[in-house]
Amino acid sequence: MKYKALLTGKNNSVIDDFFVRLGDDFEVLTTSIRYEDIIKHVQYFSPDVMVYCIYNEKGESLSQMTNVKYQLQRAGIPFILIGSKEDCEEFQRVAVNVSDLILLKPLTADAIKFQITNFMRGWKTLQQKSNVKVEKASDGKAAGVADNDVEEVKRKHILVVDDSPIMLKTLKEHLRDTYDIATAVSGKVAMKFLERKKTDLILLDYEMPEESGPVVLEKLRANQNTKDIPVIFLTGVTDSGKIKEALVLKPQGYLLKPIDHGKLIESIENVIG
Repeated sequence: MKYKALLTGKNNSVIDDFFVRLGDDFEVLTTSIRYEDIIKHVQYFSPDVMVYCIYNEKGESLSQMTNVKYQLQRAGIPFILIGSKEDCEEFQRVAVNVSDLILLKPLTADAIKFQITNFMRGWKTLQQKSNVKVEKASDGKAAGVADNDVEEVKRKHILVVDDSPIMLKTLKEHLRDTYDIATAVSGKVAMKFLERKKTDLILLDYEMPEESGPVVLEKLRANQNTKDIPVIFLTGVTDSGKIKEALVLKPQGYLLKPIDHGKLIESIENVIG
């Protein structure tokens, strides 16, 4: 499927990649960073996704993206951010919870294609499920079922443990439409959270300072109250020896970073539905 991508921002090298190297995969159109211009292009172009190719942009250009996100959300269009770690962190500080996916440079054109297309598959799946739920609710009412007779389905809860604020925000944005999400920046914070509350699944970073993911998992398994909570490791480690060490602890899953959105959703659904 060829996705329609509306591009904005000052990162011309990324924009050039979309036009020159990714033309077979994306139908692209550029717009300025002005709010009015973006909204008009959204209405005119009807994109599947908006991509902010950020480069050294600050102030009003960043803060107005909160308003852009509101309009995109109403249209069911995801917002993807591509840029350096510094630029993306500044954007996240100013425009909180705007990005649905963050891609950190350096990235090849093939990596951009792979991550966005996989993300969009997962996004489309979530949209379709949401539409099915709405249709089912409408069918129930059409059949004469009163609102208070329709049992509310309790959302599953996921605890994300990662020392990267960007990763926490990214995963929370990916999952919050389907699951209740809590985040923790360390294993110690996660264990304190679990003393007071319950969760259905833990997404656990493999490599963290102070206590690594495997150490945290061992503590979870040793605790009577947490020993049965399913755990999926998230990691950039590709060393086969370390992977085998992790699998000895019998986690319910193991996903490599950068996280493939479609595989993430599939792994979660396989474990908790």
